[in-house]
Amino acid sequence: MDELNDQQVQRLEKLDTLQGLGVSPYGRRYEPTHTVAEIIASYSSKQKEALETHHIACKIAGRIVALRRFGKAAFATLQDGGDRLQVYLKQDVVGIEPYTISKEFDLGDWIGVEGRLFRTKTDELTVEVKTFVFLAKGLRPLPEKWHGLTDIETRYRQRYVDLIANPDIHRTFRMRSQIVSQIRRFLTERGFLEVETPMMQPIPGGAAARPFVTHHNTLDIDLYLRIAPELYLKRLIVGGLRRVFEINRNFRNEGISTIHNPEFTMLEFYQAYADYHDLMTLTEELFSDLATTVCGTTTIDYQGQSIDLAPPWRRMPYLDAVVEVNQVDPSIVTDLEKAVDVAKSLNVHIEPEKGLIPVLTQLFEATVEPTLIQPTFITDFPIEISPLARRKDANPALTDRFELFVGGRELANGFSELNDPIDQRQRFEGQVEQRAAGDDEAHYLDEDFLRALEYGMPPTAGEGIGIDRLVMLLTNQASIRDVILFPQLRPDTSL
Repeated sequence: MDELNDQQVQRLEKLDTLQGLGVSPYGRRYEPTHTVAEIIASYSSKQKEALETHHIACKIAGRIVALRRFGKAAFATLQDGGDRLQVYLKQDVVGIEPYTISKEFDLGDWIGVEGRLFRTKTDELTVEVKTFVFLAKGLRPLPEKWHGLTDIETRYRQRYVDLIANPDIHRTFRMRSQIVSQIRRFLTERGFLEVETPMMQPIPGGAAARPFVTHHNTLDIDLYLRIAPELYLKRLIVGGLRRVFEINRNFRNEGISTIHNPEFTMLEFYQAYADYHDLMTLTEELFSDLATTVCGTTTIDYQGQSIDLAPPWRRMPYLDAVVEVNQVDPSIVTDLEKAVDVAKSLNVHIEPEKGLIPVLTQLFEATVEPTLIQPTFITDFPIEISPLARRKDANPALTDRFELFVGGRELANGFSELNDPIDQRQRFEGQVEQRAAGDDEAHYLDEDFLRALEYGMPPTAGEGIGIDRLVMLLTNQASIRDVILFPQLRPDTSL
């Protein structure tokens, strides 16, 4: 414990007082008859006369978040999860000794109370307390101005305080849990099998990203925290599991922003005998199902913009999108010099020495992505930026791939999987050359995955959906840190 302030000293003194009175400040098992939410749902519509007539008894528990004393009576507000209910302690009802003990209450203490429901003169639903017990004494006072805590650093670093101070946060994380549960239900009802794949891998693969590295002492080998489960899930398709999915934690050693956290949650699923068109349709069905289940409608508000998630959604080829959004000559998609000129005219930072496709990619990210507010599938990505996707039969320079954009950001990436082991080896070798040239995010060559493909993988489509960004969308949160309970932060040097 760091240096004590005056309030902490006072709380420790109260702790001693309670123990001197024979009261345990840290209670045992306590079994409420109701949650606060259940009481509000069942009795908030009951009028004063009905409560007096029916004498509704209850036993609840929670944290004291408000406290007012009036001589021989006191009102306290208990918070249970994200819900709050007032309780009333009167010396004549609880008894002189218990009421004396209640004078040791502080904001932040956990108590259990038993009594009956009534309405005060101001018509507030309240529990008249007959008995109470201490469940946990709070030794550290809540931060100054904790009510409606707005300091971002404190909210993310001390999420436990954020949950106390901002009951609405409970709603966001309840919705997150509901979203994940509904995804599982949606996929299992369609014959998908939930599986688990390694989080520590000898070769990181399945995405273009810089991995975290660790070391296993017994085997004396370096291992990587997975950047994606893709290559392992496709091994399962090779083995004959026709439909698989995993809701997994991925780790990427990259920057932190409102849409990036180095540890994040991803849904990946693979379906044998399907192509990327099948998955676009499935994705439309999944998103509309989630919106209807969680939000009650397919038309949602996100950061002041109305977004309609009802299918069908717009579909637009990658290169066409660059041309259409910027209203430029289509020849830029085949002419590096023209593409560079367009980028410069639009003040887009580019690296011309890397070639045409990287320049077009920078143009797309800077000028196209922010315009994709309504759900849009961008399709037919160049092969240079799609090393695991199947070539298009009509144009081998492009791939059967899509990315889903909603609200100006990418939420999903899917494609018809490359199942030709010879083509896959050539693409891996090209990625190895890029790594040798200094690209830390290029793919590694995975010989075991190639061996798996050589046994034969049926035509397959696969997709990854960022759970955190999906939750942001459905809960109307602007930052990924608002949908991750404990986002990554710099160490707290004040401790």
